Parts: sequence; C-alpha cells; structure tokens
Amino acid sequence: MDKILINGNGPLNGTIAISGAKNAALPLMIASMLSEESLILENVPRLADVESLIRILENHGVDYRVEGKRRGKSGMSGRTIHFSASEIVDTTAPYELVSKMRASFWVIGPLLARMGEARVSLPGGCAIGTRPVDLFIDSLAAMGADISIDHGYINASARNGLIGTRYRFPKVSVGATHVLMMAATLAKGTTIIENAAREPEVTNLGECLNAMGAKVSGLGTSTITIKGVEKMHGARHRVVADRIETGTFAMAAAMTGGSVYLQGVQPHLLQTVLDKLVEAGATIESDNGGIRVSRNGSALKPVNITTEPFPGFPTDLQAQFMALMTRADGVSEITETIFENRFMHVQELARLGANISLDGQKATVTGVENLKGAQVMATDLRASVSLVIAALVAEGETAVNRVYHLDRGFEMLEEKLSACGARIERIRE
Repeated sequence: MDKILINGNGPLNGTIAISGAKNAALPLMIASMLSEESLILENVPRLADVESLIRILENHGVDYRVEGKRRGKSGMSGRTIHFSASEIVDTTAPYELVSKMRASFWVIGPLLARMGEARVSLPGGCAIGTRPVDLFIDSLAAMGADISIDHGYINASARNGLIGTRYRFPKVSVGATHVLMMAATLAKGTTIIENAAREPEVTNLGECLNAMGAKVSGLGTSTITIKGVEKMHGARHRVVADRIETGTFAMAAAMTGGSVYLQGVQPHLLQTVLDKLVEAGATIESDNGGIRVSRNGSALKPVNITTEPFPGFPTDLQAQFMALMTRADGVSEITETIFENRFMHVQELARLGANISLDGQKATVTGVENLKGAQVMATDLRASVSLVIAALVAEGETAVNRVYHLDRGFEMLEEKLSACGARIERIRE
C-alpha cells in the first residue's frame, strides 16, 4: 500500500494549477444519463473517485471516450471526456459498486426520471438518518415515486413519470439537491426546491442541465425552480475549479510561509475561507487568473471557525484549517456542525505533537512552537491532507500511510507541492 514521505523544509514558493472539482465532476458525470446524446465534460480531474464512477456508469450502459492530449498541454491540465448514454441497459446499481463511493447513489435520480425505475443499493455503512439518505427518499416520493427498501436496496418506480412538486429540505444537503434537480428536469410540471444547497458545485450542475435543455432557475439561492421538459439533449460543459483544493493549498502556503500563486481560481467561491486566512496572518492578492497566498514570516494568529453550508466555512476544509491552527500563537476553537465523526484526524495530528482537546463537536487547538515528524495514518480524504499540511513544517520525516484516501480527491498532490519546493515523495509498496 502506497505511503507519502514528507520532510519539513521551509516555505513553499511557486505556482499551482487548480484542478477541476471532484464534487462538481461526479454529479455532472451522472447527469449524462439524462440524455440519449453525448455530454462532453471539460476539466475532469484524474482521481480515483472519477475512475470508480466511470465503471459504475458503464454498468448502466454509458459509453465514454477521453480526448487525446493537445500539443503543449500540461500533464496537470484536466481531461475532456465524452459520455454517451444512448441506451440505459441496467437500472440496478449493485452494492459492490455503490459501496465503493457514496456519490454513486445519486444515479437514482436520472434513472428514475428517464427510465421510470431504479434499484439502487444503500451506500455502504449508511444508517437511514445519518448523512441522511432519507432526504433523497422523501424528496423523490414527493414527486410521486413509489419507494420501498428491501434487503439493503432502495426500489423506486414512477411508471407514469415523476410529477413536479414543491419540496422543502428539512436540512441543507448538497447530494439530495443534486438528485432532486436531476430528477425534476424530466418531470411533468414544475418543481420548486426550498432550502436548497447553494454550493458552487450545485450551480455548476444546474448550468450544465440548462445547457442540456433543462429549465433551471434560482441557482446560487436557497430556492431553485425546475420546469420539466420532455427530453434532454447533449452539451459541452466545463467542470468548475476545485475550491477545496484551492483552500487546501492556500493553507499549505500560509502554514509554511513563502508565496504560492493558485491558478484558475474564482476567489468568491471561497471568500469565507480567504477571510479567515487573512485573519490568521496570511496575505491574499487576487487577479483575473487566480490568487496569490503568502506569509512573510509573521506568526500565525489563532482563529475560531464554525463549519456551515455555503457560503459559510466548508466542512471539507475543517481538517486542513485545524492543521494550520496547530502552529498558531494562541488558542483557537473549531466547531463542526455538518458531519458527525469528522474529527478522526485529531489523534493523528497529536502524533505530530499537536495540542488538541475535544468536547463533542468542538475542538480546542492550542498552538505549539514545533511539530515533529512521525508515522501517521490517513483516516479519510480531508483528514489525510491535513496531515500533509502539518508534515510540511514538522521537524524530520513524516510518513503518511493509507494515502489511497488522498487519491480519491487530490490530483497529483505530490507533484504540485514538489514543484513549489516541498520535499515530498510517494513510496509504492
């Protein structure tokens, strides 16, 4: 199993091209099932989750083709992939596929809308009401779908088509908003989604659906309206830049000092995060091409954060910010309100010398003068990269094990950091 070795060695300096967002690419790929014509997606990142979803879509009959590299194109540039769902050959998403990646559950929306039926495994390890699958079920049932749960599968049918409805999510859910939007595009009548997710990835999906012939309005607000159409067509669409990768590298730059230019970034998509970094002592400069993050040697200041749905501080950057605060000059508080059990990185950061105490969903971080390299274990995608950030300034060598988590969501992480001066390498075992 691969591991990453990191030796802390001072400031990062250079340019990092930000990849397409995993959290946008996955629902966009699934949206290809809504049309018999091809959906061409640009800026698709090279990630394990993308490859897993391609295999899942193939199971349903979706063909794909990757465009060849253009001359002079960087190996870090996103791919262009053609997805063609001219014929759906299977409306069952089996456990052995869905269990590998939670987002694959989202195929239930397009399958139900286009084919009138879907049999989809519950995601692995999911209890109804936790990272709530019940929101998916309730919202689709509100559109007239008959839904039952049997032997770990959700059986859904709408033989006469889905019916537009007004539905209010009891809590904000990005995944459930994705699914209900896709399902509503081919429904009869108008669907109004209240308390919808406002994340940029939701907006990116809605823009793609409109390019495919849908009638979606209210994107970026908490009320999204979809007027159903009889048929969707093909389109060409670009995956938005990854704001989570952007924030991660911004925190790495703030942690180590130096100056890093993050290319292809839209600052307004993570303004709350950038504001917190400035509060912590970083300098942020933006232009039409991206943002520059620098810290000139001044001490990191303690900052309190609370995770919230967009436009608040994203839960997917909580672990990385905690790593940053381990070196702050003072005490900071980090409160997690989105997901339970999202402090698994705390014990691993403690192995590097961090001083963190937990009280329910609040972590109190007392900054330390030095971190020291150690063997650590990646527990999930975002937690794993927080260990990388801490290791960049730790004394001696840090070995991050189980890095397959990193490969799910960060494209060419070692290459991007190494190009800015980090001493980082992957050991293949």
